[in-house]
Amino acid sequence: MSKYSTKWLKVSEPIAHVIHIELSRYWREYGRLFETLIGAHATGEDIRAIVVSSAIPKIFTAGLDLNSAADLALAATDATHDRARASLALRNTILEFQNAIGTPDRCPFPVIAAVHGPVVGLGVDMISVCDVRYAASNATFSIKEVDVGLAPDIGTLAHLPGVMGNLSAVRELTYTGRFFSAAEAQSFGLVSKVVEGGRDAVVAAALELAKAIASKSPVAVAGAKHLINHARDHSVEENLSYTATWNAAALMTTDISENVQAMGAKRPPKFTPLGVPSKL
Repeated sequence: MSKYSTKWLKVSEPIAHVIHIELSRYWREYGRLFETLIGAHATGEDIRAIVVSSAIPKIFTAGLDLNSAADLALAATDATHDRARASLALRNTILEFQNAIGTPDRCPFPVIAAVHGPVVGLGVDMISVCDVRYAASNATFSIKEVDVGLAPDIGTLAHLPGVMGNLSAVRELTYTGRFFSAAEAQSFGLVSKVVEGGRDAVVAAALELAKAIASKSPVAVAGAKHLINHARDHSVEENLSYTATWNAAALMTTDISENVQAMGAKRPPKFTPLGVPSKL
């Protein structure tokens, strides 16, 4: 899997069918990498889960640096172009940014965030779109955009109300930008597990979770993710109807008989990759 690595993103396969992405920076490369992995999966690459962590020993994300903040201020006050045209250009950049950070949501396999140290600004955007979030006990979080002078616009406000189910907490944390602990994040529902220790401990726990997921039927896991996302965006009645249609096809899978045979033989089941090359 190192063939997918770049200067700022290290990609490895520490466990069969599990990809580990270690981040440094560069959101455009992050989005492109996920799009590449989605394409590879569709043509037969047997990816069943991804773990996302930071390559930096003491932090997950530090937030907007002073140079980036200055560039943002210049873009907002640029008088060299017509204001309407400049606004459209800025909107397109924001949409590109949203699309890149939102790619884990479009993956047909689960994406697990393993965070440690400060998780500031964009870091909250990045993890809020992931399927599962684990935090090291030394992790601290901040929706920091208010201290720069803007509302979060890359994903936090789109996802956190549903993720946390607590609008009071979402509003408090967004309006103040205050730091909150891993224990608070778990109480809010932002993370599902707090792992004692730092980067290595939380990454190890996330990889164990990914290993467990990778042992399951790819048809079942991909279907479950798709249907959970559909339930998030639709009514109960709509989701039940959609699920019936989805499973009418998915129940035809040979993964069910493989599971039954494996249980009878007391062996681990063996599944083929979910993606197959199109004959069209």
